[in-house]
Amino acid sequence: MAPILHKFRDEGLIKLIQVDLDQNRPLGNMFSIRAIPTLLFFNDGLLIENNIEVGGEIRVQQGKMVGAAGEDILRSIIEKM
Repeated sequence: MAPILHKFRDEGLIKLIQVDLDQNRPLGNMFSIRAIPTLLFFNDGLLIENNIEVGGEIRVQQGKMVGAAGEDILRSIIEKM
């Protein structure tokens, strides 16, 4: 998933921050991250509060997506933010 996210960053679609949770466990705890990969979606510096549905399935719940996704799904999520 990293190459897709880097591509979106290079296209100017997103700002990307990657965190090594082994090195920063308090941050993982703060956002209740229990699985890797987990993506958090922010808008104007705030974690989004809504759910985002793609293809009839909720992919993002209260700003958090757990698990991998392909380029089309990630692009759809970004467009719906």
